[in-house]
Amino acid sequence: MNSAPGTPPSTRSRTARSVVTLLAGSASNQVGAALGAHAFPAVGPAGVVGVRQWVAAAVLVPLARPDVRRMTWPQWWPVLLLAAVFGAMNLALYSAIERVGLGLAVTLEFLGPLAVALAGSRSRRDLLGALVAAAGVWLLVLPGGSSDWAGIGLGLAAACCWAAYILLNRVAGARLPGLQAPAIATALCALAVTPVVVVLVVQQRLTGAPLAYAVAAGVLASAVPYAADLVALRRVTPRAFGVLCSAHPVWAALAGTLLLGQALALHEWAGVAVVVLANVVAVLHASPAPRPAEVHSAATAA
Repeated sequence: MNSAPGTPPSTRSRTARSVVTLLAGSASNQVGAALGAHAFPAVGPAGVVGVRQWVAAAVLVPLARPDVRRMTWPQWWPVLLLAAVFGAMNLALYSAIERVGLGLAVTLEFLGPLAVALAGSRSRRDLLGALVAAAGVWLLVLPGGSSDWAGIGLGLAAACCWAAYILLNRVAGARLPGLQAPAIATALCALAVTPVVVVLVVQQRLTGAPLAYAVAAGVLASAVPYAADLVALRRVTPRAFGVLCSAHPVWAALAGTLLLGQALALHEWAGVAVVVLANVVAVLHASPAPRPAEVHSAATAA
């Protein structure tokens, strides 16, 4: 992330601002998730996911402006799968947050893109990286009789969905320009969860503070991170972006501690640090891939 020798000061300054913008966007993402958790008692994870998907669609669709009338079946099928993945990923993550806390849930979800980064190589270094990540998860969870296995399973399910999103987006991104694929998928997912939102409105559960928390989750965890990524990616490399995304588990742990009272034990902080380190090493030593930053950016937005 350091600027090359001879880089003009103005360029270095813009790059530094982009780094700060990315970090602020990732922090906003986790603060939004923490605020959304405050609405769980009233509307549950499904209600928060429903509102968040509508906010994400309101951001992405006007920007991408997809022309669905001209789409062919080879373009539609990866988008339809993306919509299903969006719904499953967000519902699994928010359900995991409800059971095991924000820090643990997001760190487990973060194993998805880490697995994709490591899967492309069979070198000893990458095998070591996978083992280090596994050790980090063990430290984080410290499996025992009191472990919430359902919550851990939901976090890992969210990780699988994130990995599936990355792979599907490579297919959809090659067949649709710009951000049309995630925009359409997000809109379809929002339509699919509309009955949940309607039921909550009819039951008068999606009002007042719960509605405010859910909308805040949509804005802070979708609109703000997307805008931050879109601006910052003009100045930082995809590899630097991948390293900076390692801040997500750290921000999640801090947001959970400060906003939800979910203080992590020492072994849990150690597990977060080890997983983050494994991702940094994997990204720095990975072979160049086609525009991976865009993949991560759209995942953050959705």
